[in-house]
Amino acid sequence: MFKKLVPLNKEHHQSLRIQPINGFRFAANVHVAAVMVHEFARASAIYPIVFIEDTHHDKFYPAALLGLEQNENLFVTEDGHWQAAYIPAVIRRYPFALARLGEDDIFTVCVDEESELVSQQEGNPLFSDSGEPAEVVEQVKRFLGELQQMEVMTEAFCRFLKSHNLFSPLNMQVRVGEKIQNVTGCYVINEQRFANLSDELFLEIRHQHYLAPIYAHLTSLSRTENLAMLKQGIRAVKHPSDEDQVH
Repeated sequence: MFKKLVPLNKEHHQSLRIQPINGFRFAANVHVAAVMVHEFARASAIYPIVFIEDTHHDKFYPAALLGLEQNENLFVTEDGHWQAAYIPAVIRRYPFALARLGEDDIFTVCVDEESELVSQQEGNPLFSDSGEPAEVVEQVKRFLGELQQMEVMTEAFCRFLKSHNLFSPLNMQVRVGEKIQNVTGCYVINEQRFANLSDELFLEIRHQHYLAPIYAHLTSLSRTENLAMLKQGIRAVKHPSDEDQVH
């Protein structure tokens, strides 16, 4: 999604302007989007929520499944519209992101210099003539700051699940037309292990307010069928049957 993400600073970007998002073609090849635990309630009504293993950092993170294959986003139409009521926050933040500076917990706002939303001619200026951050930058800072706080809580949630061995690989099959497609490469909460937790551990989960996101995740897995229907619908439009074609 990002092409050239660089730290935002007034020396290099004082003349830059930003346009509001008016389409989502930039996310057309994004087949998974990280979601924060606070998003589960809304996201789970639309997307399957799975967990992705980050082996480099030895952790897991939750993500909304947007497609059944790599580089496939079934929610972005050919004209760039997002055909769902809720859009994950990591998509809405584009073309901005936070990046950690070194090993310290210090973050800086970055911008995708090659985004179509960024130019020197159109949109709202990022900095004033005196070099001060414009209101749009202040809004971005607030949004990214809130997202970072949610990420900290989400990481704690995932560490808890991992520490109690509640993850297991997803191995699901869905039918797309006449074809059976495997959904693998991610993880889910193991329902049997969750059901067999001790009363003490279950109460701890309740105390940590983890029950709602756990149930939202488990319920969301049935949304995989929605992806199959979306994919089948797209195929039907792109490859109409002989009966559908006008002769």
